[in-house]
Amino acid sequence: MGVLHFIVNEILSQPQLLVGIMALIGLLALRKSVNDVVTGTLKVIVGFLILTGGAGIISGALSPLGNMVQSGLHLHGVIPTNEAIVALAQKSFGAETAIIMGLGFVVNLILARITPAKFIFLTGHHLFFMATVLAVVLGSAGIHGASETVLGGIVLGTVATVMPAFVHPFMKRVTGGAEFALGHFNSLGYITSAAIGKAVGKNSRTTEEIKVSPKVGFLRDSLVMTTLTMIIIYILLAVIAGAKSITEYTQGSNYIMYSLTQALTFGGGIAIVLMGVRMILSELVPAFQGIALKIVPNALPALDCPTTFTFAPTAVLVGFISSLVGGIVGMFLMGPLGLALIIPGMVPHFFDGGTAGVFGNATGGRRGAMIGSFVNGLLITVLPALLLAFLGSLGLANTTFGDSDFCWIGIVTGGIAKTGYAGTFVLTILFCAVLVAFASFVTVRSKRGARGTVDQSVGA
Repeated sequence: MGVLHFIVNEILSQPQLLVGIMALIGLLALRKSVNDVVTGTLKVIVGFLILTGGAGIISGALSPLGNMVQSGLHLHGVIPTNEAIVALAQKSFGAETAIIMGLGFVVNLILARITPAKFIFLTGHHLFFMATVLAVVLGSAGIHGASETVLGGIVLGTVATVMPAFVHPFMKRVTGGAEFALGHFNSLGYITSAAIGKAVGKNSRTTEEIKVSPKVGFLRDSLVMTTLTMIIIYILLAVIAGAKSITEYTQGSNYIMYSLTQALTFGGGIAIVLMGVRMILSELVPAFQGIALKIVPNALPALDCPTTFTFAPTAVLVGFISSLVGGIVGMFLMGPLGLALIIPGMVPHFFDGGTAGVFGNATGGRRGAMIGSFVNGLLITVLPALLLAFLGSLGLANTTFGDSDFCWIGIVTGGIAKTGYAGTFVLTILFCAVLVAFASFVTVRSKRGARGTVDQSVGA
């Protein structure tokens, strides 16, 4: 158990080390020189640390914004925050979470090796969060001991393989066929946004071609436009909510100036994230060819959602705002639906909504980005409310999981677990087998479609 805890807590749950190890293995498999191995491995690790640092800056800058929304609108309810609910769950389910995560990663590698869905999920903290979801819902339903960890590991490894496969046909549209996949457990939201974009976005121009007058040409810079928009949002909410809403953050400074500083800090975090993404992709994708060639043939790394931001930076901002609006609308639907009040969490709406905007824009331009992200906002409001019923005593906490895949996987697994030990084993295996079969079908069909496009281009 000590060794397993070390592997899970000190390696698998540290995304920069996990991805660095993968890069090291890939470079060694390619028989690169010592110089290339050391340089490539360290640049991937440092790139991920830059990415994580930027995400941390963004999350920190968004925290007071959430307080402003609650105080300004006088709301009290459940705020979806993955880190908070995971921290609470570790008190009762820490050991089970660790074992499920370790087993799940092994299952992911095995499925990537033997099935057409050759995706290796490298977003370590999301593996950890999903392992926690599974430990909680299985344990709360009365499934304990080895059964809990084995079933949890199978489900985790399966979803870590299939969700990147399901979203990958759209991911190729986003990236132009880049050699990496998306490993982030809000895939249902991204697929939904892309599908909606395809349905409503005919003749809609991309968000990246928004016309800007020469007099305000600085708005053509996506980073500048994002920062200015956040300045407006921060100061407007600060004025509405008043100084008391963020007293715990300001430490005696003027609340308007503090809000301005946080908006600027948010812009700095975005710049850092984009720099980290570029660094990771320039080093990891070539290194991963070694794993694809030697260990898991044709495998693709499934990476965190900010890796999509560089492909449509303006769509990220459009997606964040649209998703937040969807979350606010969904919040007011909770009462009529008889569900707990879910207050929009700024962090999930920015990262999930921003990425949903990128996917909606890829298939349906501006309309796709706005409408697809709006629906994503509804999803990450309604689904967390439904999940609360399967979290046992943790369902009484003032927080829950925020991303769509955590919720729907938790609901399905929790429902299956209520059938008893025998029923849970049978239905879980059947559920996972169906997911793997469907993911394999999607992957094979996507590859055939890509070959057909290439053949047509050659023929032309």
